[in-house]
Amino acid sequence: MCSKIESMSDADLLGLLVGNRHAVHLLRDASGSLSQLLNEPMPAAYAQPRIASKLKAATELVRRSLVEAIQHRNVLSSPAEVRAYLRVTLAKRDHEVFMVLFLDAQNRVIASEEMFRGTLTQTSVYPREVVKRALEHNAAAVILAHNHPSGVAEPSRADEALTQTLRAALALIDTRVLDHFIVAGSGVLSMAERGLL
Repeated sequence: MCSKIESMSDADLLGLLVGNRHAVHLLRDASGSLSQLLNEPMPAAYAQPRIASKLKAATELVRRSLVEAIQHRNVLSSPAEVRAYLRVTLAKRDHEVFMVLFLDAQNRVIASEEMFRGTLTQTSVYPREVVKRALEHNAAAVILAHNHPSGVAEPSRADEALTQTLRAALALIDTRVLDHFIVAGSGVLSMAERGLL
């Protein structure tokens, strides 16, 4: 059975969850993209409780498997899994959320915390609270992340300034900032890769 499931198309797999007719329509409306289907709000026409709850359950199972994966290995050796975890966790939010992944000395995730919530366009982040939680977790490093509900993954000047403020504050307790990711829809931007860290 396992090999049969692995060889099934996206539409057929989705059909197992929600029925073939709904699967075809859902994938068509998501331009054939599973990432878009799971990470963006579902069209109202398909927001039937049964379908919505099955897709939420599938998404949550994926998120949990990604948490397990990043907790047991060096996140620097699995950046794709970190991106996938952040995308599944933050992409569908209709308000800004600021998260911190606290890491041990081997860059394994100790904890993943949603620290601040905001509005559609902004979140107030308090460096003191981030430093306090880093000390409580005895974190050697952190990965910062937040979403842009607007769907634009470009960092703002405020994002860049906040990153530098947090980096300086955390340096005082010997905690490194490895990256700051911005999640927007199915896109995830790394500020470290952009040279902004």
